[in-house]
Amino acid sequence: MNDIILQVDSLSKAASSSVQVESVWSLLGKGGPLMIPMGILFALAVFFFIERLLAINKAGKIDDNFMRIIRDHIITGNVTAARSLAKNTDNPVARMIDKGIQRIGKPIDAIEKSMDNVGKLEMYKMEKNLSILSVISRIAPLFGFVGTIVGLVLLLKQFATISNPSVSQIADAMYVKLITSASGLIIGMLAYLGYSYLDTQINRTANRMESASSDFIDMLQEPQK
Repeated sequence: MNDIILQVDSLSKAASSSVQVESVWSLLGKGGPLMIPMGILFALAVFFFIERLLAINKAGKIDDNFMRIIRDHIITGNVTAARSLAKNTDNPVARMIDKGIQRIGKPIDAIEKSMDNVGKLEMYKMEKNLSILSVISRIAPLFGFVGTIVGLVLLLKQFATISNPSVSQIADAMYVKLITSASGLIIGMLAYLGYSYLDTQINRTANRMESASSDFIDMLQEPQK
């Protein structure tokens, strides 16, 4: 008997959850055709956030001992080993240090400029497609605003064509207004939060690059002290 009761409870919970999901989708569907571009914007925001997150996390993985090993090689004059380590390490700091090692023997200003150029290129790679999230964070609320205008137009049309519009007719117009506005604000907010988080991670990697560049220049000048 208890088994039958448990089965009935589980079936009722499953049924209630399916009804809830259907109600959410039907509610979003009442936003009208404008929900289609909203959905596309949301999908783009999720895609580019994940794509940039993976790329930036990969670029930010830097071995804490990397600069120490490079320093040991440079101080001992083993430039070939330092170049090999930097060349075989896949991250922005290593590529920047590799460029500096290639310029050893030239004036310090020339070395710094070459490393800065590589650093700018690496920053560009990390920031690639990041602006799309910023654009989505601004465009999505505008679509919501358009939905608000459309909903008001439909509402006024109901009052203009029908002397006593029903509650359902008024509700349909209000659905377009409220659902599109809320969806646009939520998508825009999520896109902005994603953009801000990724921008913070890029700045953290940029600080590591600047620190590594400074340490490398100090290495080159240290034997002259």
